[in-house]
Amino acid sequence: MYPGQQFVGARYLNSPLGENVPPDADPLIRFDAFDCTTFVETVLADADLNRLNRIRYKDGAVDFLSRNHFIESDWMNNNSDVVENVSSQYATTKIHSVTIDKQNWFQVVYGIDIVAEPQRIDIEYIPYKYAQDIQITKTLVVLFVADNPKFRDTIGTDLAIVHMGLWLPNGMLRHASSTFGKVVDVSMDEYIMQRMKNVNNLGIVLVEIK
Repeated sequence: MYPGQQFVGARYLNSPLGENVPPDADPLIRFDAFDCTTFVETVLADADLNRLNRIRYKDGAVDFLSRNHFIESDWMNNNSDVVENVSSQYATTKIHSVTIDKQNWFQVVYGIDIVAEPQRIDIEYIPYKYAQDIQITKTLVVLFVADNPKFRDTIGTDLAIVHMGLWLPNGMLRHASSTFGKVVDVSMDEYIMQRMKNVNNLGIVLVEIK
């Protein structure tokens, strides 16, 4: 049985987890509903709350401000003991650079004032044209990279990682899908073909689970 099997069919819910207190009073853990990130995080944590908190928060400090809100600048770096970008081991890669303006994002989206310098992030990814021939022998986390300048206008910052899931050795993508409204398994090849139809979609990051 591949990771996350017990959650297949659970409903999709945007941002289902929080700190039990404002500004995000959602629960710290739940198993009935996921978005793409909380699904992957819960699987990585093996559904254990203490492990989940260490994945979702810098140094495991449960607080809205210390949550790993950005996959690009927070999540990958603060979970370097759990995951690693191994894209270059599987195919030709390129670099996509974005500026994460956390200070502006907090103000625009939540009306919260913090002090944080904009952070330039270089993301090594596999363009979709090289991703179709990849064969994997173990479950990997897969991040989907896009370049959409409209993000800055709507949320106050650039954004590169727009979706995530688990790429299974049987060729399926297991993910919390807003389209299907639940956690599903779909053909990774077919999913890549669909994403390639939008010129803003660039490729994938392959992340090994340590």
